Amino acid sequence: MGTAEVESALVLHAKVAEAAVVGFPHDIKGQGIYAYVTLNAGVEYTEELRNELKQHVRKVIGPIATPTSSTGPGPAQDPFGKIMRRILRKIATNEMDSIGDTRPWPIPASSIC
Repeated sequence: MGTAEVESALVLHAKVAEAAVVGFPHDIKGQGIYAYVTLNAGVEYTEELRNELKQHVRKVIGPIATPTSSTGPGPAQDPFGKIMRRILRKIATNEMDSIGDTRPWPIPASSIC
């Protein structure tokens, strides 16, 4: 099982617009699942919704895929919409001091339609 399967299960939920999943070291499991979700407009991220999303993933894939942690602000993306997993892994492992450069990339004039 990879991150794509968990991400797919999360975006099947009616309140989720986008999801990104990364692994992080877990003392018991070896590898935990950290999910970042972007919710649809007007939906508020609550503890109740967090638990609902966990149960949704359990139902779609199974208990082994249940996210250990999740957050509502949504995944970090570059200006082209690519998810910046390097940054997400650093956040999940609480390595905020070593995230590095998070400035948006300059968009070359040739990429503007």
